Amino acid sequence: MLIRAFSLAVCCLVSGPARAEVVVFAAASLKEPLDALAVEFGDVVVSYGGSGTMARQVALGAPADLVVLANVDWMNVLVDGGHVRPDSIGDVASNDLVMIGAANMADVVLDIAGIGAALGDGRIAAGLTEAVPAGIYAKQALISLGLWEDMADRLAEVDNVRAALALVARGQAPLGIVYATDARVSDGVRVVATFPGGSHQPIRYVAALTRGAVPEAAAFLAFLHGPAGRAAFAGAGFLPPVDSVE
Repeated sequence: MLIRAFSLAVCCLVSGPARAEVVVFAAASLKEPLDALAVEFGDVVVSYGGSGTMARQVALGAPADLVVLANVDWMNVLVDGGHVRPDSIGDVASNDLVMIGAANMADVVLDIAGIGAALGDGRIAAGLTEAVPAGIYAKQALISLGLWEDMADRLAEVDNVRAALALVARGQAPLGIVYATDARVSDGVRVVATFPGGSHQPIRYVAALTRGAVPEAAAFLAFLHGPAGRAAFAGAGFLPPVDSVE
């Protein structure tokens, strides 16, 4: 028994301490590629939600090692508060903003008549326009296209982009504004219009290590930026990352 215990102790010393689990807080729209990458890397747990919610939780001291947000402004909030390491910030992907409808819905013209006809008495599902990045981009696009005043009161605002997707997929809202990648994950919806890129700020997914990140988090961040990460994001329909962070 003593010999066996001694052998186990030696093995532990040789192999070194166990690698710590990496906790990631990420935008809900990243679920498919990040889930796959977390499994491939190992010892990674990802919590998803609206970027504003994730950023606020990190600011309040939630035990995250890495944060990946869908909006540069929310990352800047964390930088200003000293919650993330500025030298670690970088884009990992980008996206398009689209309008979705039921799987059998025809394309929709992005004007008052076109949207109104598709809506009927219903509402447009969208993220919170003052907090959720997809909702912020949606508001910018509607303002740019001259549609905000007519459509602002016809929004059904929810706390993350996947909730907006679900409302349309379940038939509880005839239209929704989500990312192009979100539309790919549900057979119950289709893209009926794509917002012009110039109608809103670039949709950038920005990652950074938190101040208290475990060392293994840096390795996972490098993994996201590397060939495996790029392949996973591209495979899920994401666009290449923007080159630099403002």
